[in-house]
Amino acid sequence: MSTIKNHVQLIGNVGQEPTVTNLESGKKVARFSLATNENYKDSKGEKQTDTNWHTVVAWGKTAEIIEKYVNKGKEIGIVGKLKTRTYETEEGNQRYVAEVEANEILLLGSK
Repeated sequence: MSTIKNHVQLIGNVGQEPTVTNLESGKKVARFSLATNENYKDSKGEKQTDTNWHTVVAWGKTAEIIEKYVNKGKEIGIVGKLKTRTYETEEGNQRYVAEVEANEILLLGSK
């Protein structure tokens, strides 16, 4: 049962070009937004789409794959876990962020 604790799987389209940063340690980190769509019919029977945006972070080899093969609009699948963090703005306000930390990536769609 421990394998399904904090387990996230998403399939969606990349919303912007991934930002890849090379850290001083030599490790890479990639960040991008991922749009997932849920289609349904409303009370009038008309098709509707609900889009959710997710911030995705990937480290190491996964970040390298993203840097080489992922760009805006690309359909991908990711497997990872949900992470939360806090930070303070320049004005002194505390912000909370939830991100998906991707461990695996699956390149989908056409080349």
